[in-house]
Amino acid sequence: MTRAAKKTFLRSQSGTVAIEFAFIAPILILLFLGTIELCNALICREKATTVASTAADLVTQDTTITLAQLNDVFAATNTVMYPYPASGTKIIITSVKADPNHTNQYIVDWSKATSNTTAHTPNASITIPLGIVTANGSVVMAEVSYTYTPPSNAVIHAPITMSSTFYSRPRKSAFVVYTP
Repeated sequence: MTRAAKKTFLRSQSGTVAIEFAFIAPILILLFLGTIELCNALICREKATTVASTAADLVTQDTTITLAQLNDVFAATNTVMYPYPASGTKIIITSVKADPNHTNQYIVDWSKATSNTTAHTPNASITIPLGIVTANGSVVMAEVSYTYTPPSNAVIHAPITMSSTFYSRPRKSAFVVYTP
């Protein structure tokens, strides 16, 4: 290669854009995939919160509830998770009342859970925020836990467990009575 050819080659800028794009393209692709994964995770978290509020709301609409009705609530709330798989959704619905023996302490009236988790023990002490349960009343607490697994693992490499708790007062009576 002659000296003039070397100078011409070194001054040439015809492939500069292609080389710069080759450097920046992997970063742009990673940002794009990360944005998709993050948005999916946020949507899934929103759905888990909606499941908790829906479960509590459905239970508090009547004065009594049966096991069959609770199973219907679990089935209905699983449809809220669509398009995410509902099989990993853990739901615990608990009726909480004031502990008659201790001020500002609460106990479990009744509790039911989906088959993949455990319900709270009746008459066991439970911690909830103060002021939610009124005197001679109760509150229905719905706890939801969902493990989100990202589809591509490009940016989020491990599953994320999302949980939400929602409290709702019974609408037609002081307590929602569970009748098996």
